Amino acid sequence: MTNFHLAQINIGRIRAPLITDPIMKDFVDQLDTINALAEASPGFVWRLQSDSGNATDILIYEDERILLNMSVWESVDALFNYAYASDHTDFFRRRGEWFERMTTPHMALWWIPAGTLPTPHEGKHRIEYLTEHGPTPYAFTFKQRFPVPDQDALPK
Repeated sequence: MTNFHLAQINIGRIRAPLITDPIMKDFVDQLDTINALAEASPGFVWRLQSDSGNATDILIYEDERILLNMSVWESVDALFNYAYASDHTDFFRRRGEWFERMTTPHMALWWIPAGTLPTPHEGKHRIEYLTEHGPTPYAFTFKQRFPVPDQDALPK
């Protein structure tokens, strides 16, 4: 058992207005199902949500079409299994229908002390850091992972 959990943020720029455009209907219609799947997945700890039950109305970018998703997991493997080895995979494969292709990093992972929660602005900063510096223990990706910090790294 570790004293750290994995935080993640991913962002995407939607192709059309979320609620009013038919292009986004399937995405919106599946949000509750996908969120419930995450919450029921092994290793799930927490996900960012507003009173709406999801995070689509939490805006931290000037561009209101950039949506964010944040969650906390017990391990990198737990998040990876949810994202790529569950029913989420079918949803993920359709991302091009709803989101524009991004040319900069759109996801960042980092370790946080268990029992703490990341903020949207912290997540935004981690993506910006990853964009500027590449993968480091401060912000990394599935392709270049960093191990759980040493237990001695916790503040005393």
